[in-house]
Amino acid sequence: MKYFISKLTILVISLVFFNFITAQQKPEYVIVIHGGAGVITKKNMTPEKEAAYKQKLNEALETGQKMLKKGGTATETVIAVIKIMENSPLFNAGKGAVFTHDGKNELDASIMDGKTLNAGAVAGVTDVKNPITLAYAVMTKSKHVMLSSKGASQFAKEQGIEIVDPSYFYTENRWKSLQKVLENEKKAEKEKHGTVGCVVLDKYGNLAAGTSTGGMTNKQYGRIGDSPIIGAGTYADNATCAVSCTGHGEFFIRYVVAYSVSALMKYKGLSLQDAGNEIINKTLKDVGGEGGLISVDKDGNIAMPFNTPGMFRGYIKSTGEKEVLIYRD
Repeated sequence: MKYFISKLTILVISLVFFNFITAQQKPEYVIVIHGGAGVITKKNMTPEKEAAYKQKLNEALETGQKMLKKGGTATETVIAVIKIMENSPLFNAGKGAVFTHDGKNELDASIMDGKTLNAGAVAGVTDVKNPITLAYAVMTKSKHVMLSSKGASQFAKEQGIEIVDPSYFYTENRWKSLQKVLENEKKAEKEKHGTVGCVVLDKYGNLAAGTSTGGMTNKQYGRIGDSPIIGAGTYADNATCAVSCTGHGEFFIRYVVAYSVSALMKYKGLSLQDAGNEIINKTLKDVGGEGGLISVDKDGNIAMPFNTPGMFRGYIKSTGEKEVLIYRD
């Protein structure tokens, strides 16, 4: 009897200790961000520009951290973090959006709530300062998932979302990039495909993901990439993970990349890291699809796989872990 009690006591203590360690290891909240993937290397980056990118990525992460510390929700944080990057000319979203073939800026964005699986997206807007706020309005104040072009702008005005003159999006650097591509359109495919995104796990155990982009330099015919498409560029499900993608949108649409990460976890039992690697470094790489993704699962694990020379990325956890990265090595 004494032996039995002793063994039982040890088992109970072991289980309690295991649960305590597990609870200690799981962060209360996590934020992961990206600012686009592509041919991003040290040799084509000045020290000043590198510092500027890191400063803005840190600002975005720290803003999100303050919100989550105070009890902010995952969706609220995604919006606030993405707005910071949309307002910066450094990234291909909002203020820094690239130009289309016709010399215009056409913006796309999406957001998804992992708790409800509700989602909102906008495509081809030209006068909305922060497309991510409009995507959220579509999710919460309409019966639709995606609105586009003039209709999306009309809805934005009705919702009191800030509208700007299209000239707001003009930046000399992006304009020069378009002119360079137009000189030799074959170079268009070599241009990096920038996008911004954020995925969050909040204190309440809820996940959310958001993505915003200006698309591809020199895009034509009203082309829309993966960023505003739920399941391709953005996906969140409390049962698995939250994902935001960046890269050559056509491939991300065909292979439903963001949802595929969740599906590989749900149906094949893969870890977040293995699921991300499977789709980015195998499925996409095998067919020539370039890009990457950021993700966080329901337990606070993160993964940021990419198959390009670089990807602007970073994360911060309630445990104090924080990192901002640009290059592969």
